[in-house]
Amino acid sequence: MTEDDVLAEFRAAEALLEGHFILSSGLRSSRYLQCARVLMDPARGARLSEALVASIPDALRSQIGAVVSPAMGGVIAGHEMARALGVEAMFLERPDGVFELRRGFRLAPGQKVLMMEDVVTTGLSSREAIAAIGRACGVTVAAAALVDRSNGTADLGVPFFPLIRLDVPTYPADALPAELAAIPAIKPGSRAAA
Repeated sequence: MTEDDVLAEFRAAEALLEGHFILSSGLRSSRYLQCARVLMDPARGARLSEALVASIPDALRSQIGAVVSPAMGGVIAGHEMARALGVEAMFLERPDGVFELRRGFRLAPGQKVLMMEDVVTTGLSSREAIAAIGRACGVTVAAAALVDRSNGTADLGVPFFPLIRLDVPTYPADALPAELAAIPAIKPGSRAAA
């Protein structure tokens, strides 16, 4: 699946948004890929996940014993990746502000995990999720995301496989270009802005 094919899937789902968006990191952007919309169609989610799985080298892919995702945004993406890999899917929650496995989810000591996100912007949530996997005795061997919008700056400490890289400038709220400042800001994601 090419980058154009992936963007066509987002456009078909009306998931490529333009305007003034407040990202989970607190940064602002003129474009937003709403992964929840693109994953509404299970067939589309399957196509995207299968394309992402195909981008992971065989030697690494064969090690993965589970997929763990941060809730809320990563739950469906993680489930689809686990289905495509033929392994179990689990998700992390923040009941007290720190990611942890709940609902009876558990990893075997040393179990190799793919940490799956919907979107990576700064990498903070991903690094927090990887730390939680370690606390749960798992070993994160790779991370993946439908969208990397970090402009290549996210260092997750493990090999990272995004389906698409969306290089769109982001800005602090107090340093917006005039054209973005003229548009009302909206918060489309699932997590409160930092």
